Amino acid sequence: MDPQQSGAGPETGRTARKRRAILDAATEVFLQNGYLGASMDEVAAKAAVSKQTVYKQFADKKHLFTEIILGTTAQLMDGFRQVATDLDRATDARQALHDLARALLANLTQPDVLRLRRLVIAEADRFPDISGAWFEHGFHESLVMLGETLRRLEGRGLLRNLPDPTLAAYQFAGLVMYKPMNQVMFAGTPAGPAAEELESIAGQAVEVFLAAYG
Repeated sequence: MDPQQSGAGPETGRTARKRRAILDAATEVFLQNGYLGASMDEVAAKAAVSKQTVYKQFADKKHLFTEIILGTTAQLMDGFRQVATDLDRATDARQALHDLARALLANLTQPDVLRLRRLVIAEADRFPDISGAWFEHGFHESLVMLGETLRRLEGRGLLRNLPDPTLAAYQFAGLVMYKPMNQVMFAGTPAGPAAEELESIAGQAVEVFLAAYG
Protein backbone atom coordinates (compact mmCIF):
# COMPACT_ATOMS: atom_id res chain seq x y z
CA MET A 1 0.00 0.00 0.00
CA ASP A 2 1.15 3.53 -0.80
CA PRO A 3 2.37 5.09 2.50
CA GLN A 4 0.80 8.42 1.53
CA GLN A 5 -2.56 6.73 0.97
CA SER A 6 -2.35 4.84 4.25
CA GLY A 7 -1.79 8.10 6.13
CA ALA A 8 -4.48 10.10 4.31
CA GLY A 9 -7.35 8.98 6.51
CA PRO A 10 -5.89 9.89 9.93
CA GLU A 11 -4.52 13.20 8.65
CA THR A 12 -7.86 14.09 7.11
CA GLY A 13 -9.54 13.21 10.39
CA ARG A 14 -7.17 15.40 12.39
CA THR A 15 -7.68 18.29 10.01
CA ALA A 16 -11.47 17.95 10.26
CA ARG A 17 -11.29 17.87 14.06
CA LYS A 18 -9.10 20.98 14.13
CA ARG A 19 -11.46 22.76 11.74
CA ARG A 20 -14.44 21.83 13.91
CA ALA A 21 -12.63 23.01 17.04
CA ILE A 22 -11.83 26.33 15.36
CA LEU A 23 -15.44 26.82 14.27
CA ASP A 24 -16.76 26.01 17.75
CA ALA A 25 -14.27 28.35 19.40
CA ALA A 26 -14.90 31.13 16.89
CA THR A 27 -18.66 30.83 17.33
CA GLU A 28 -18.24 31.38 21.07
CA VAL A 29 -15.87 34.31 20.52
CA PHE A 30 -18.07 36.06 17.93
CA LEU A 31 -21.20 35.60 20.02
CA GLN A 32 -19.50 36.99 23.11
CA ASN A 33 -17.56 39.85 21.55
CA GLY A 34 -19.21 40.64 18.22
CA TYR A 35 -17.28 40.85 14.98
CA LEU A 36 -15.09 43.83 15.80
CA GLY A 37 -14.28 42.59 19.30
CA ALA A 38 -13.34 39.09 18.16
CA SER A 39 -9.67 38.27 17.60
CA MET A 40 -8.04 35.39 15.79
CA ASP A 41 -5.63 35.06 18.73
CA GLU A 42 -8.52 34.34 21.09
CA VAL A 43 -10.05 31.90 18.61
CA ALA A 44 -6.76 30.02 18.36
CA ALA A 45 -6.37 29.92 22.14
CA LYS A 46 -9.89 28.59 22.72
CA ALA A 47 -9.48 26.01 19.95
CA ALA A 48 -6.08 24.94 21.37
CA VAL A 49 -4.41 25.38 17.99
CA SER A 50 -1.84 27.79 16.63
CA LYS A 51 -2.89 31.01 14.93
CA GLN A 52 -1.11 29.70 11.83
CA THR A 53 -3.49 26.72 11.85
CA VAL A 54 -6.49 29.04 12.03
CA TYR A 55 -5.27 31.00 9.01
CA LYS A 56 -4.49 27.79 7.16
CA GLN A 57 -8.15 26.80 7.47
CA PHE A 58 -9.65 30.27 7.05
CA ALA A 59 -8.02 33.06 5.05
CA ASP A 60 -9.11 35.83 7.41
CA LYS A 61 -11.64 36.79 10.07
CA LYS A 62 -14.35 37.57 7.53
CA HIS A 63 -14.08 34.11 5.96
CA LEU A 64 -14.32 32.53 9.39
CA PHE A 65 -17.33 34.68 10.27
CA THR A 66 -19.00 33.79 6.98
CA GLU A 67 -18.48 30.08 7.55
CA ILE A 68 -20.10 30.27 10.99
CA ILE A 69 -23.12 32.33 9.96
CA LEU A 70 -23.92 30.48 6.74
CA GLY A 71 -23.20 27.12 8.35
CA THR A 72 -26.25 27.59 10.56
CA THR A 73 -28.59 27.74 7.55
CA ALA A 74 -28.17 23.98 7.02
CA GLN A 75 -29.27 23.34 10.61
CA LEU A 76 -32.33 25.53 10.12
CA MET A 77 -33.27 23.74 6.91
CA ASP A 78 -32.84 20.34 8.55
CA GLY A 79 -35.23 21.39 11.31
CA PHE A 80 -37.86 22.50 8.80
CA ARG A 81 -37.49 19.28 6.81
CA GLN A 82 -38.54 17.42 9.94
CA VAL A 83 -41.44 19.85 10.38
CA ALA A 84 -42.52 19.23 6.80
CA THR A 85 -42.40 15.47 7.34
CA ASP A 86 -44.53 15.72 10.47
CA LEU A 87 -47.08 17.99 8.76
CA ASP A 88 -47.33 15.68 5.76
CA ARG A 89 -48.44 12.91 8.12
CA ALA A 90 -51.08 15.08 9.80
CA THR A 91 -54.74 14.13 9.82
CA ASP A 92 -55.83 17.00 12.10
CA ALA A 93 -54.74 20.45 10.91
CA ARG A 94 -55.40 22.18 14.24
CA GLN A 95 -53.31 19.72 16.25
CA ALA A 96 -50.53 19.62 13.66
CA LEU A 97 -50.27 23.42 13.50
CA HIS A 98 -50.31 23.64 17.28
CA ASP A 99 -47.42 21.18 17.42
CA LEU A 100 -45.62 23.25 14.78
CA ALA A 101 -46.16 26.46 16.76
CA ARG A 102 -44.75 24.84 19.89
CA ALA A 103 -41.71 23.60 17.95
CA LEU A 104 -41.03 27.05 16.49
CA LEU A 105 -41.25 28.68 19.91
CA ALA A 106 -39.03 26.06 21.52
CA ASN A 107 -36.35 26.05 18.83
CA LEU A 108 -36.16 29.72 17.83
CA THR A 109 -36.07 31.13 21.35
CA GLN A 110 -33.10 29.06 22.48
CA PRO A 111 -30.37 31.34 23.90
CA ASP A 112 -27.73 30.41 21.30
CA VAL A 113 -30.18 30.95 18.44
CA LEU A 114 -31.11 34.37 19.81
CA ARG A 115 -27.46 35.36 20.24
CA LEU A 116 -26.72 34.33 16.66
CA ARG A 117 -29.71 36.29 15.37
CA ARG A 118 -28.53 39.39 17.25
CA LEU A 119 -25.05 38.95 15.77
CA VAL A 120 -26.37 38.66 12.21
CA ILE A 121 -28.53 41.77 12.65
CA ALA A 122 -25.70 43.73 14.29
CA GLU A 123 -23.39 43.05 11.34
CA ALA A 124 -26.00 43.41 8.58
CA ASP A 125 -24.76 46.82 7.41
CA ARG A 126 -21.12 45.74 7.53
CA PHE A 127 -21.74 42.44 5.70
CA PRO A 128 -25.05 42.70 3.82
CA ASP A 129 -24.04 39.81 1.56
CA ILE A 130 -23.61 37.48 4.54
CA SER A 131 -26.73 38.53 6.41
CA GLY A 132 -28.71 38.54 3.16
CA ALA A 133 -27.56 35.00 2.36
CA TRP A 134 -28.43 33.91 5.90
CA PHE A 135 -31.96 35.26 5.44
CA GLU A 136 -32.40 33.87 1.93
CA HIS A 137 -30.95 30.39 2.43
CA GLY A 138 -32.05 29.90 6.01
CA PHE A 139 -35.19 31.74 7.01
CA HIS A 140 -36.80 32.33 3.60
CA GLU A 141 -36.10 28.90 2.11
CA SER A 142 -37.36 27.28 5.30
CA LEU A 143 -40.65 29.13 4.99
CA VAL A 144 -40.88 28.28 1.29
CA MET A 145 -40.55 24.65 2.35
CA LEU A 146 -43.24 25.13 4.99
CA GLY A 147 -45.46 26.79 2.40
CA GLU A 148 -45.12 23.79 0.09
CA THR A 149 -46.20 21.57 2.95
CA LEU A 150 -49.21 23.80 3.65
CA ARG A 151 -50.16 23.50 -0.04
CA ARG A 152 -50.12 19.71 0.29
CA LEU A 153 -52.39 20.01 3.33
CA GLU A 154 -54.72 22.09 1.17
CA GLY A 155 -54.62 19.35 -1.46
CA ARG A 156 -55.75 16.84 1.17
CA GLY A 157 -58.61 19.08 2.26
CA LEU A 158 -57.11 20.02 5.64
CA LEU A 159 -56.65 23.67 4.65
CA ARG A 160 -58.31 25.88 2.04
CA ASN A 161 -57.80 29.02 -0.05
CA LEU A 162 -53.99 29.26 -0.10
CA PRO A 163 -53.30 31.43 -3.18
CA ASP A 164 -49.77 32.12 -1.91
CA PRO A 165 -48.49 29.28 0.33
CA THR A 166 -45.18 31.00 1.08
CA LEU A 167 -47.01 34.11 2.27
CA ALA A 168 -49.25 31.89 4.39
CA ALA A 169 -46.14 30.33 5.95
CA TYR A 170 -44.77 33.81 6.73
CA GLN A 171 -48.12 34.77 8.24
CA PHE A 172 -48.16 31.70 10.47
CA ALA A 173 -44.57 32.25 11.61
CA GLY A 174 -45.38 35.90 12.31
CA LEU A 175 -48.45 35.05 14.38
CA VAL A 176 -46.39 32.63 16.46
CA MET A 177 -43.05 34.40 16.76
CA TYR A 178 -43.57 38.18 16.53
CA LYS A 179 -44.29 38.96 20.18
CA PRO A 180 -41.93 36.53 21.96
CA MET A 181 -39.10 37.05 19.47
CA ASN A 182 -39.19 40.84 19.73
CA GLN A 183 -39.52 40.64 23.49
CA VAL A 184 -36.35 38.58 23.91
CA MET A 185 -34.43 40.39 21.15
CA PHE A 186 -34.92 43.80 22.77
CA ALA A 187 -35.26 42.99 26.47
CA GLY A 188 -32.79 40.11 26.66
CA THR A 189 -33.17 36.34 26.76
CA PRO A 190 -34.18 36.17 30.46
CA ALA A 191 -37.11 38.48 29.71
CA GLY A 192 -38.81 35.86 27.55
CA PRO A 193 -42.49 35.01 28.13
CA ALA A 194 -43.38 32.29 30.63
CA ALA A 195 -44.27 28.84 29.36
CA GLU A 196 -47.96 29.45 29.97
CA GLU A 197 -47.91 32.58 27.82
CA LEU A 198 -46.04 30.80 25.03
CA GLU A 199 -48.66 28.06 25.03
CA SER A 200 -51.39 30.68 24.81
CA ILE A 201 -49.60 32.44 21.94
CA ALA A 202 -49.27 29.14 20.07
CA GLY A 203 -52.94 28.27 20.51
CA GLN A 204 -54.24 31.69 19.49
CA ALA A 205 -51.92 31.82 16.47
CA VAL A 206 -53.38 28.54 15.22
CA GLU A 207 -56.95 29.79 15.66
CA VAL A 208 -56.29 33.03 13.77
CA PHE A 209 -54.52 31.12 10.98
CA LEU A 210 -57.35 28.60 10.68
CA ALA A 211 -59.93 31.41 10.60
CA ALA A 212 -58.32 32.42 7.30
CA TYR A 213 -57.23 29.09 5.88
CA GLY A 214 -59.00 26.36 7.87
